[in-house]
Amino acid sequence: MHTKVRDFMRPGVLTCRKETRIGQVAVMLDQHKVHSLMVTDRDGRIIGVITDFDLLAGEWLSQDPESLNVMKSLTAGDLMSSPVASIEADAPIKEAADRMIKEVIRRLLVTDQGKPVGVISVSDIVAHIAMSAPIGRGQVGDVMSDAYLVCRDKTPIAAAARAMTSTGWRSVVVVDRKGSPLGVVSGLDLLPVCLDDECGTKLVTEVMHPALTVPIDATLQEAANKMIESHYHRLVVIDPEDPDSMPLGVISSFDIVGLMAHPNSVWQK
Repeated sequence: MHTKVRDFMRPGVLTCRKETRIGQVAVMLDQHKVHSLMVTDRDGRIIGVITDFDLLAGEWLSQDPESLNVMKSLTAGDLMSSPVASIEADAPIKEAADRMIKEVIRRLLVTDQGKPVGVISVSDIVAHIAMSAPIGRGQVGDVMSDAYLVCRDKTPIAAAARAMTSTGWRSVVVVDRKGSPLGVVSGLDLLPVCLDDECGTKLVTEVMHPALTVPIDATLQEAANKMIESHYHRLVVIDPEDPDSMPLGVISSFDIVGLMAHPNSVWQK
């Protein structure tokens, strides 16, 4: 229970300059398969963070060429969040979990005596749980989200992105006309086409990734293991007796960390 942040952080920090155009930010996020980049000034100092979600809120959704041109001219410095939340490498990992829950953030810059040395995210903490939690500690149904964002397979990606931006959800579950889960669209799925002039005509089925499912009665460790092995942040929860029916909910890495941070959790005792 006394594991330190440095034991599960990802060493090194992916950065971009504040002058970097949004189109290049999208390329970097897509190439590295990450959700965020730290933004630096000309002297290499970290001054902010830009995420895939920041890009979703932009005018690239507009069909108006003028609005799209405005979006293309923006830089990382224009859309970044500042200051960057950080934590010392020798802090307990449960302190990182507490911070993420209280501040509603998904990652922390890790420093060693003030010097950036890495990043720790919700996924990294879930990996810690997967490796150390005894099998059977809680079930998926205990912590999953019963409400989730869903769309049909014929939905345009621009409509899905607008729904994600307005609701704050990080993904949309795609279903067919019978309600069976077909896939999931996340911010990372949208990045490769977010500055494409034809993005408004594409459908969610063209960018979605397969829906990774988990039974509602699976253990949290089983869910965490599946997330880590597949590099997924969320799983679609299904009824094991009727797996092709409408999903019962969604469980994310953040849901599991929320359980870890609960005052009555064994992780807090």
